[in-house]
Amino acid sequence: MTATAVLTARALLLDMDGTLVNSDASVERVWRRWAERHGLDGDEVMKVVHGRQGYASMALLLPGRPMEENHADNARMLAEETADTVGVVAIPGAPEFLASLRGLPHALVTSADVPLSTARMAAAGLEQPEVRVTAESVGASKPDPEGFLKGAAELGVAPGDCVVFEDSGAGIAAGRAAGMTVVGVGPRAAVHEPDVVVEDLTKVRVEALDDMTIRLHIG
Repeated sequence: MTATAVLTARALLLDMDGTLVNSDASVERVWRRWAERHGLDGDEVMKVVHGRQGYASMALLLPGRPMEENHADNARMLAEETADTVGVVAIPGAPEFLASLRGLPHALVTSADVPLSTARMAAAGLEQPEVRVTAESVGASKPDPEGFLKGAAELGVAPGDCVVFEDSGAGIAAGRAAGMTVVGVGPRAAVHEPDVVVEDLTKVRVEALDDMTIRLHIG
């Protein structure tokens, strides 16, 4: 689909990092330090980590390492990331986009845990959606669709009536696997062929219809 489109949905499911919040500076600092500690190429590590929970990235980058070590390492990484909010800012258009969703069914679906998502949304000056699916809420990381399916269930909306906003390959694959339409946000999204791609959230206008259907004008 082209970058200009009109979509309809009963609910929106929103990724955080790269979609609502630009946290790339923090992610780069923390994960490149991790790569150095483990003798890995930082550039190759950065190709893997976006969109996934840390333990899932580690499992791909350090195959054969016991998963319990990945989970313990992930807990340390989450603490590092939560403490490092320098340079964390809102994606252009995110404040206005979230404001336009007040009173409409939407949820945050993020691979971050509650402390990290709270810290980054606050650092970016963004309000938290009432419904949030975080790392603590799921048993499997994106690209598994569990998080998006749980978000739809909590909102009481069928998966096929949801539109996902995502930036990463793992997140876009998760949205597709959930049977949802996927809007890709930013240059990272474009290479993963979501249904629609936008440069940022200034390119999205939300229209609430009388029957509570959400009409999205994109592009």
